[in-house]
Amino acid sequence: MNSDGNAPRTANVRPATAPRAAAGSPSPARPGGADDAVTYESRDGVAVITINRPARMNAIGPEVEAGLARAWARLNDSPEDRVGILTGAGERAFSAGRDRDAQDPPDYRGFTPGVGVALDKPLIAAVSGWCVGGAVVLVAMCDLCVATRDARFTYPEPKLGFAGGMIASLAARIPHKIAMELMLLGEVVDAQRAYEAGLVNRLAEPGRHLDEAMALARRLAANAPLVMAMLKRLAAATVPQSPVEAAGLAWRENERVFRSADYREGLESFRAGREPRFRGC
Repeated sequence: MNSDGNAPRTANVRPATAPRAAAGSPSPARPGGADDAVTYESRDGVAVITINRPARMNAIGPEVEAGLARAWARLNDSPEDRVGILTGAGERAFSAGRDRDAQDPPDYRGFTPGVGVALDKPLIAAVSGWCVGGAVVLVAMCDLCVATRDARFTYPEPKLGFAGGMIASLAARIPHKIAMELMLLGEVVDAQRAYEAGLVNRLAEPGRHLDEAMALARRLAANAPLVMAMLKRLAAATVPQSPVEAAGLAWRENERVFRSADYREGLESFRAGREPRFRGC
């Protein structure tokens, strides 16, 4: 925490260009991609997905948005990885939330797990340090959460004058009054209170959050994938959705159509004055 008791602001510096990954080190979420704002590392059936901007406290900008969306798709498609872990590089912050230098606010529809991308595989948040603003949304949408005992959660948007609304889904995932306190007051909730409220499953000593998350992930990876996927879908159908979350799910279905070969075929056949040949993809 800063000396004035407030959550930290993202440092006003430009991130340095990261070096290329050496053999055996994490790869960008997009294989062969130039940026590594989000990395993806497979470890014995577990995908460790890292927001990799430690110089900016892992703030969420366009490159993180795109990297997370790619990472969820890669996890879905991976025949080896049965579980995902979402974490932030370093120990100062899981994520400081919105990058204040970004020109546009983040569009959480596109990169929130289970909203922008349907995710049948279990996802664990591994949190160290600060978890600010929209990063709280990412944690809430994970299936499990491990946090260090010195972790801090805060949603300062009411004090800053902007919010996207996806955070309202928190009220369906922890007790209502605690969710409203976190959302409306914009004050700091420590890891112990987050654990007691049910936002966090396990508390770890500082620096041990990823170890604890890996221990949970390996246990999950040994379970039956079809059963876990079924239970995730049934649980998702049971938990109430906020209006913004529901709109995000509708957006996802629209995007699936608009990005399809059938959509392009429909346009081309209409322009050519011929019967379309749809393939269902």
